[in-house]
Amino acid sequence: MHYIDITVVAIYLGVILALGFVFGQHQSRDEFFVASRSMGWLTVGLSVMATLFSSNSFAFYTAAALGDSLRLGAALIAFTLMTPIVMYVFIPVYAKLNVNSAYEYLEKRFHVSLRALAAGLFVLLRIGWMASATFAAAVIVSGMTGFPETAVIITLGVVAVAYTMMGGLRAVMWTDVIQFFVFTATIFITIYLILDITGLSAGKVMHDYQQQHDVTYIDLKWSLTENYGTWAILIGSFLEGLSAFGADQVAVQRYLSAKSEQTSKVGALLNLAGMWIVIPGLLFMGVCLHAFYTNSPEALGEGTLEQILDSNPKIADKGMPTFVRLHFPPGFAGLFMAALLAAIMSSVDSGVHSVATVITVDFRDRLFPQLRPKSDAAELMFIRLLVVIIGVMSIVMACIATLFEDDIFAVAKKLTAAFGGPLLALFLLGLFSRRTTSGAVFIGVTVATVATFILMWTQKWFPMWYWPIGFGMAMVLSYLLSLFSKPVATQFTYADILLSKDTPS
Repeated sequence: MHYIDITVVAIYLGVILALGFVFGQHQSRDEFFVASRSMGWLTVGLSVMATLFSSNSFAFYTAAALGDSLRLGAALIAFTLMTPIVMYVFIPVYAKLNVNSAYEYLEKRFHVSLRALAAGLFVLLRIGWMASATFAAAVIVSGMTGFPETAVIITLGVVAVAYTMMGGLRAVMWTDVIQFFVFTATIFITIYLILDITGLSAGKVMHDYQQQHDVTYIDLKWSLTENYGTWAILIGSFLEGLSAFGADQVAVQRYLSAKSEQTSKVGALLNLAGMWIVIPGLLFMGVCLHAFYTNSPEALGEGTLEQILDSNPKIADKGMPTFVRLHFPPGFAGLFMAALLAAIMSSVDSGVHSVATVITVDFRDRLFPQLRPKSDAAELMFIRLLVVIIGVMSIVMACIATLFEDDIFAVAKKLTAAFGGPLLALFLLGLFSRRTTSGAVFIGVTVATVATFILMWTQKWFPMWYWPIGFGMAMVLSYLLSLFSKPVATQFTYADILLSKDTPS
């Protein structure tokens, strides 16, 4: 990289670390975990967007458009449909119960064992998610710099973990806001540069792309193996989004940090608006790259672009970093690298922070309260040590992910789907079924998780199908098993909570 690019990256990292240092002063447990419940709608919405729209999203939306079609854009429809459910079901429940963790609700509704099960699923889900995000970033950084992917993973992981230790949720959220604007601006700068180099207009690029793809936007064929089938994208993305934005501590922690329930709802709408900007931008970036490599395929390999992609589908993951490395002027490559670092840091810092929260609140405080330190200083020392341990686990898993033969999209979904679908089922059964019982749900969710995990590694199905498979198995098994046990009276269904004048206890 040119020294100007190195300078741009250094300045960006310096600003982010400075923010972490400033906001990290005078921490308390409440400030570290929920920012004293004082955040506004801008920080809530953009932080949710930047956190859950990670570096693997940055990579695989573009790679999908370059290598196959724009059918992945159907995810926008799914995200739009799931947002009102998050706003009017999940957010009001968390606000009414005034919890510190999403999984506290499950103990109130079922039993402490279900709280521990859900918290455990979340920990596995988020560590896998952080690993896939770091892996995605490593693929791109390695393609731009030539450094081995494993070395990149270790470096990025160490930086992200070190930054996370410096500040609490307030620092993480404000950093996410900056990172959102950095990678959004970079997307459109990249599109401009590609169009400028190719000499083509946006309309010409889209026209040529549609001419070369028989199925560009929609493919309604029912198939478990079809890549980017519309039904798989719609159903899988809807469940994935509902799990991520409604039942996942990463998003819930941001709702809990808001000044009010209304603030959280506005933040959820802002998150959706951000998706409608970023996802089309990334897909069109892939379309532009397709136009470039159609005329200059030698940058990726021998033969035409179609022949190269057919022989090695994973090469689509290399399209963006290769173009940046070969054609970006000094300074812009550094900006692109900063955007990529923004995506990975917003994923890892939030993931590590939320996993540390769950382990502290749902496991240590609830199951082993005698282990809680007596002073705030000792408590913060415990949390920061926990952050390091979680970060190391994520780094190790990301290094293992480099051995997979799958592309970034498949790795990302396979490391999350087996846990996310059953976790969502657990919440929906609790909120909307009085008949389900804790023992039946525990067995149903556990069996569904294990079965989905086995299918995931033994079948060659399109990865998005594992979301409805895991979710559906957990829902059906849990409900059927509940029919063989005696119902238990509860005051914690959705209707009970929302109709109650007082906060249930």
